[in-house]
Amino acid sequence: MIPTETQQERTIDHTILDPDALGPILTRRFKAYTPDLRRSIVQLATTAGLLMLLLVVMALASQWSYWLTLLLAIPTSGLLVRLFIIQHDCGHGAFFRSRAANDFLGRAISLLTLTPYASWSLGHAAHHASTGNLDRRGRGDVETWTVAEYQGAPALKKLSYRLYRNPLVMVILGAPINFILLQRLPLGHAGRNRMCRRSILSLNLALVVAFGLACALIGISLVLLTYLPVIIIASWIGNWLFYVQHQFESSGWERNSDWNFHVAALSGSSYFKLPAVLQWFSGSIGLHHVHHLCSRVPNYHLQACLESAPELRLVTKVITLRESVDCWQLALWDERRRLLVRFRDLSLPVLKDDDLKACA
Repeated sequence: MIPTETQQERTIDHTILDPDALGPILTRRFKAYTPDLRRSIVQLATTAGLLMLLLVVMALASQWSYWLTLLLAIPTSGLLVRLFIIQHDCGHGAFFRSRAANDFLGRAISLLTLTPYASWSLGHAAHHASTGNLDRRGRGDVETWTVAEYQGAPALKKLSYRLYRNPLVMVILGAPINFILLQRLPLGHAGRNRMCRRSILSLNLALVVAFGLACALIGISLVLLTYLPVIIIASWIGNWLFYVQHQFESSGWERNSDWNFHVAALSGSSYFKLPAVLQWFSGSIGLHHVHHLCSRVPNYHLQACLESAPELRLVTKVITLRESVDCWQLALWDERRRLLVRFRDLSLPVLKDDDLKACA
């Protein structure tokens, strides 16, 4: 249900620029944007229906030209990203009012996204509860070191971190490997949690049955040549989106004693402003500051939330598609300058505290 407000209720106190004060106000406002059953069903039907239609067309096109199949994989992967956002909303309890309905749909979508629903949702909830917290890194986030940690690390670990932060490694290689292979294994926190292990292993079994049946019906080569390009491109897109949402120069990081949920949502989450067609394919997840303020808002209400809160223009970091490319140069959090910096910035002169105050 979309709330109706009087003009007085829409009047904004533009003097409230402190994220610590503004965050709770906006969170309460956004909670009124609850799931709409009709919109949820329409979004699911159109997304899943178009996805399945394009997969069939891709398979048929491969009989004449595999280049056409690869070309069609681009919009098809966009639809898979959109379907993943629906699964993501289910994990937040945001797509339907019913928890059982959310969980059922989230698990069903897993067969296409290859993502174990319960395990991923638990890790993602930890991400929401700790994003921007330097003392609680390592759950559902992009590994980020501080300048001091990097400078104090052995040469081999420095090399490993530099390789990890390279977009060719993180996106081109890492994203498909993560979705296709690593998510099949109960590693790390997931391996120590019984529910996560069950989620991973049960999905693995379901994937064997579903893809095994598909291979038996139309052939293993046709299944792989059709679906692999889609899942690979979708993983690239998803990785890019997730990275830009929290990895930008002025993103806020704090130690646990100073960390605040609402400040982290507003200062540590970007507004990745995409062209309308790309925002549609990505389920408006680029409005990430809104999502982190209130994760129970369905993706189709995020734009309405943004439009109801013009205050956000004054406190939010907006990143365009072109600017997102520059974000990949950033790799280390500088606790002195309170900026995410590039590796090459370490060779620049270090400002003293008096110099920093003078620049402020």
